[in-house]
Amino acid sequence: MVTFFSARPGAAMPPTLVLIEPNVKWLSNSRSLRILSGEFPDFLPKQVEDIKDTYARKLASRIERIPVNFSKGCVMSSCVKPKEHKEVNPVVLLHGFDSTCLEWRYTLPLLEEAGLETWAVDILGWGFSDLERLPSCDVASKRDHLYQLWSTHIKRPMVLVGPSLGSAVAIDFSVHYPEAVDKLVLINASVYAKGTGNLATLPKAVAYAGVHLLKSIPLRLYAASFFFNVLPLSTRIEWTNIGRLHCLLPWWEDATVNFMISGGYNVIDQIEHVKHKTLLILCADDQIIDYKLGVRLCCELPNATLRLIPECGHIPHVEKPYVVSTLIAEFVQSDQSQSAKPGDSVSTIPVPVIAGSFTSRYLSLHL
Repeated sequence: MVTFFSARPGAAMPPTLVLIEPNVKWLSNSRSLRILSGEFPDFLPKQVEDIKDTYARKLASRIERIPVNFSKGCVMSSCVKPKEHKEVNPVVLLHGFDSTCLEWRYTLPLLEEAGLETWAVDILGWGFSDLERLPSCDVASKRDHLYQLWSTHIKRPMVLVGPSLGSAVAIDFSVHYPEAVDKLVLINASVYAKGTGNLATLPKAVAYAGVHLLKSIPLRLYAASFFFNVLPLSTRIEWTNIGRLHCLLPWWEDATVNFMISGGYNVIDQIEHVKHKTLLILCADDQIIDYKLGVRLCCELPNATLRLIPECGHIPHVEKPYVVSTLIAEFVQSDQSQSAKPGDSVSTIPVPVIAGSFTSRYLSLHL
């Protein structure tokens, strides 16, 4: 099913203008007092103090490190834990390539406001985990680490949300550990790349030179012009500074090179084995991932629905957080609504269906 989704009035405005106001009761707890006083966990790079974005600062103050024991040893792993636990299965937010849980700074508060138990987890090798004793950051290690984090701390089937390369992480994980996953949400999915390709064969010195360039401000600032539909320069600079914070940790280059030469994610053959109900979110103005690949993925997944966000770039959970949070909440709540008995109160967010289903035959003729 392909659906076109339009934001409510004002959703195209800067995220700070469409997000909910802080809850007064929430502001009274100790965590919020730490937010208001400008304090951050001491393991974050000191440059976090220079961030002006209110929502980034709030989420950064909530980042914790929790112990995760897996085959490569114990890693104090960074994440944002939910404020409270719910009876329904939790939503677990991954991030895209070379990013962090701060990618969810605008959408996570909205999901919590919708009553969802929400985690934001840093994938092994990226984010703010303690990697002083660097483990392997290949695909198998990332998968094992996520599973052990889930089995130790989450323990219930999760709605796993993966944007961009995080979609490949989600697909790989769901195929290997189907019992850990309830549903999937894949945002502008990047799942047809054959790993890191020729980058895996680069000499280490060349790989390190390329990775060092990857964290440069000019390069990331330039990339932001492709990630987002329309963005003022001042906002692009701020979002670039937020997006590269983890690059300032001393082990970032080693972890990134380790992943690069390991071969990366190649999940093409796994797609048909995904049995979970899946929501695909595509953006009409994504300049990184061709939307046709998203439509192809919708047809190849056994149980998928596609939603298209107009006038939005590659990272909609930053650019249009209200739309993304609404889509996720509606998807999570849909089964509850269908199974509700007369008289039950179930809060759902309706999204109109505009277009019908695509078939594989149609794709073979038109893509």
